[in-house]
Amino acid sequence: MDPTTNPVAAAGLRIIVVDDHAVVREGLVRILEGTGRGFSVAEASGGFQALEWLRRHPVDLAIVDLSMPGMSGIDLIRRIRGEFPATAVLVLSMHAEEQYAMRAFKAGASGYVTKDRAGAELVDAVTKVARGGAYVTESLAERVVQQLNGSAAVPGHERLSDRELEVLRRIVAGERLADIANALHLSIKTVSTHKRRIQDKLGLPSTAALVRYGMEQGLVSDEPVR
Repeated sequence: MDPTTNPVAAAGLRIIVVDDHAVVREGLVRILEGTGRGFSVAEASGGFQALEWLRRHPVDLAIVDLSMPGMSGIDLIRRIRGEFPATAVLVLSMHAEEQYAMRAFKAGASGYVTKDRAGAELVDAVTKVARGGAYVTESLAERVVQQLNGSAAVPGHERLSDRELEVLRRIVAGERLADIANALHLSIKTVSTHKRRIQDKLGLPSTAALVRYGMEQGLVSDEPVR
């Protein structure tokens, strides 16, 4: 369908914002409702709450954060695409690293915007994704293409599972295993198993080596880990 004739775009989008930070959700709601385009915006603090809302209300677009306690953003994207195929997904993340974008797209997202650019690009991204298109910032798109065509090296953490990558990111940010377990609703034993598998896959002998690797690969952010 031609995006310019898509009735969804003309009628006022039904959107749900999924982020565990209330201040982020409130800011996004203000931006979207302040456009004057008739957007109807709901909020959810996590994946399970978002799925409950989607089961009761039709939604055109879900704006999803990747790093949330309990169900991760990647898991939520897969659930949305499987259970609600008519709902498009736009990722709004603190991660500018191409590995996160590639995982999100593979899970079924149609757009990816980093939070540091949200104010300037969010409305454009929302409109394009809701019309059936795809959206990614130019600089990130270039890095993804370079990696896919082999002109850029594929980092070792590409071999990690989505959960292992999340655990690694939190270790790099200085979280203790007990804190990681609590944040992700996992047992400490499970987190320890993830840590051991991460070290095996990356060939790194210690926590210090993991942290050093993560810093070198840019797996940290100025935004606090939650």
